[in-house]
Amino acid sequence: MAATKRSEREMQMKYKEKMKTSTDPLDLLRNACLSRGATGIKGLARTFKIMDDDRSKSLDLSEFIKGIHDYGIVEMDKTQCQELFTFFDKDGSGTIDFDEFLVHLRPPMNNARKSLIAKAFQKADKTGDGCITVEDLEGVYKVDKHPKYISGEWTKEQVLRQFLDGFDSKDKDGQIFKEEFENYYAGVSACIDNDAYFDLMMRNAWKF
Repeated sequence: MAATKRSEREMQMKYKEKMKTSTDPLDLLRNACLSRGATGIKGLARTFKIMDDDRSKSLDLSEFIKGIHDYGIVEMDKTQCQELFTFFDKDGSGTIDFDEFLVHLRPPMNNARKSLIAKAFQKADKTGDGCITVEDLEGVYKVDKHPKYISGEWTKEQVLRQFLDGFDSKDKDGQIFKEEFENYYAGVSACIDNDAYFDLMMRNAWKF
């Protein structure tokens, strides 16, 4: 269900090349995130959220610049960060809503792809609480064909946790929220040009 290692490598190479010709700050940041793989955008989102101590879901300019640099995106200088921040600070309040910003940062997707991603999350989130856990995955992801489960090396829970961690960035907390799921699949979508293939991949992965 997660991106394969081969597609991850191809994706990273593709967006590293795109970075060389990026002139627009938003494109540069998007390509820098995607050059890290399918969890790249989600990783930046995590960094922003860690900085949001007051849970306001907003960042000022200094926090925005620090978040980008803390995540290790050295390709963007202070001037480019400021230009991007000003673009999203429509009302001139000196802050931006980072959830809205991250939606714009995701690679463009058509409605058909968005619908498939929403359908997959709905199937995985059995409790309907907006968060996928190991318990949710039971009965959705089959462990009986996993080689480490067959050999007895891993328990059922360990297999499910390892699968869940494939969607996560750095913290591996065993919880995937809808926004994180969408950010992950936005990265996967970015390395699949053909809509029919993306549709087939999602249907095969999530059995719908």
